[in-house]
Amino acid sequence: MGLNDLLYRHQVSLMMADAAASREARHSHLALARAYARRIADWTAPLRGEAAPLVSLA
Repeated sequence: MGLNDLLYRHQVSLMMADAAASREARHSHLALARAYARRIADWTAPLRGEAAPLVSLA
């Protein structure tokens, strides 16, 4: 999965969490968003070097 796919899925997961009808659904979507954020951070770490991300992906 490429970086654009990860970014897209992260954003969709956040939107789904925001629109969730139950706490369980919100929790599941936020867990997915966190997992995508970790993968995005791993993907971009070599590009950043020692610099921190400009925005939090979590």
